[in-house]
Amino acid sequence: MLIGKQSWQFANMPVIESWGSSGGPFEAEGKLAADFDVLHDDLWMGEDSYEKAHRVLLEEAIKSALQKGNFNKEDMQFMLAGDLINQITPTSFAARTMEIPYFGLFGACSTSMEGLALASFIVNYQGAKKTVTGASSHNSAAEKQFRYPTEYGGQKPPTAQWTVTGAGAAVLTDNPEKQGKIVTTSATIGKVVDMGITDPFNMGGAMAPAAADTIIAHFKDFNREPSYYDLVVTGDLGRIGQATTYELLQQSGLEITKEQFKDCGLMIYNDDQQVQSGGSGAGCSASVLYGHLLNQMNNGVYKRILVVATGALLSPLSFQQNETIPCIAHAVSIEMN
Repeated sequence: MLIGKQSWQFANMPVIESWGSSGGPFEAEGKLAADFDVLHDDLWMGEDSYEKAHRVLLEEAIKSALQKGNFNKEDMQFMLAGDLINQITPTSFAARTMEIPYFGLFGACSTSMEGLALASFIVNYQGAKKTVTGASSHNSAAEKQFRYPTEYGGQKPPTAQWTVTGAGAAVLTDNPEKQGKIVTTSATIGKVVDMGITDPFNMGGAMAPAAADTIIAHFKDFNREPSYYDLVVTGDLGRIGQATTYELLQQSGLEITKEQFKDCGLMIYNDDQQVQSGGSGAGCSASVLYGHLLNQMNNGVYKRILVVATGALLSPLSFQQNETIPCIAHAVSIEMN
């Protein structure tokens, strides 16, 4: 049902039955390597282009989620997924492999929670019994499209972020048995916020106002205090964006502690990995959630988390035409029932 102005409450609490993640060589050196189901030792992954390797990442994450839940692809009614590449071709080609009825989504780096929110809505209202949702990104494919090919070796400023080579996916079902299960309970759909930033090397700063706007809206719509959650985690704001968002939340009167407020882009890599301001990409929040965070919930570390994935809705063409960067954030609350 609709709650407030921009939130949904899932009374039937769709169950996240299983999840899977895959990553590249840089992610294999990071803090969360043990939480990935598949890790590659090179960026090509046996393919002859980075875009084809990108497709492989999502296929592996979905296959891992299906296998861990003892599902076949034929069991899935719908697949909801997306990525950063023009026309989301890596995801669409993965959908060709999976042969599941498909919704292709583009929310930039917010796609993971856009997909989870929509999949939860569909299952909650009996539009499907089983769905799979996910998101992915590939460092070299995204860098080539939005900035410069990695072979160029261009120097990046401290505000820049490192696009995650990774994918995450999860299977949602209408399982009536909720006890001891991880479920989705609500979602807040974000508005597009554009504060006039034009620098593609400062995505965290551009996305911070959208993240704050959605988080504030979530707590307002549900008349809920931040203490309701063990963790409020953003998708890929990095150091600049996280600090800015935290300041905006404090100014709004939300009493979120720094220990409670984390960012996937700051969780995935080690401090000595040279990632400037942190990790980013549609695969950042997807691989951290559908790997590390759900594993932590399954192990009793967290009972309630709010995941807020942010996206910068620019394109290479819009940047070339001197457009500013519109941004968005979507939030989904996930609980151990």
